Amino acid sequence: MKTIHALSLCIISACLPLQAREKLAATLIGSRIDVTIGGKFFTSYRFAADEKYPFFFPVNGPSGASVTSMRNGEYPHHSSLFFGCDKVNGGNYWQEGLDCGRIVSKGPVLQDASENQIIIRDACDWTRPGASQPLRDTRRIVISAPSPKLRQIDFEITVEALEDVVIEKTNHSLFSARMDPDLTPVFGGTMINAEGAKGEKGTFGKPSPWLACFGARGNKTTEGLAILQHPQNSGYPAPWFTRDYGFLSPTSMFWPANGKDTRIAKGEKLRLFYRVLVFSGTPETTGIGGIFSEFSSLK
Repeated sequence: MKTIHALSLCIISACLPLQAREKLAATLIGSRIDVTIGGKFFTSYRFAADEKYPFFFPVNGPSGASVTSMRNGEYPHHSSLFFGCDKVNGGNYWQEGLDCGRIVSKGPVLQDASENQIIIRDACDWTRPGASQPLRDTRRIVISAPSPKLRQIDFEITVEALEDVVIEKTNHSLFSARMDPDLTPVFGGTMINAEGAKGEKGTFGKPSPWLACFGARGNKTTEGLAILQHPQNSGYPAPWFTRDYGFLSPTSMFWPANGKDTRIAKGEKLRLFYRVLVFSGTPETTGIGGIFSEFSSLK
């Protein structure tokens, strides 16, 4: 999928005047990579040894406030922007408890930290005490800033089965975001999919190419986050698991084809590609439909 992002970045950048392009920078500090855009902090990729899995937090909108939130006492397994899965060969690589399973980073590499883009590569082992390792994943993460009102994170994730894998039906699965409360339907925000359906009632279990959640800050600035699925993903377009309190995840694992589980044979590779848009404004003013059309057309 390397070509997808390279072409996309070229197309978007070519349309912007030089003064509109904000410079990016990244720094590896201990167990995190900090990213700035236009000299302002944007996000951290966190991979500490005592974490359940690597994740991004915070993920700041153009206003400087985070559009995502971190785990809390009620939902200790929601870590901002993350990737994991429960019920994998008897292990839990999603919820709290390191003894149930962990996704362990081998140590990310900053492949590129230029002014136009940040590229992070990582390899992760899915492990738990007393059990064989079911999966390994590799990640290529590309961060860019197409405009002052838009930040973009492209995720290319390849999951390889190291043994025959059975994933029981689960809503705790794959790529996910937990929104900042201010931007959620519970507090007056809007959740909307590509077809215009809104809220948990309209989007839960519905296949859709993309879904966005946005709302007004205290100072009336409107911003949000959208997740786009690429058509080459297995099971595209995956149904969405959504909650009005601000959880969104495109996943077929809760709606498996046979009704009970998903099976991946030893040696099989599952390739997944997502685009995350962090925007100021609304999906309409951001032009998410057009961005998805461009994104989906790239091979």
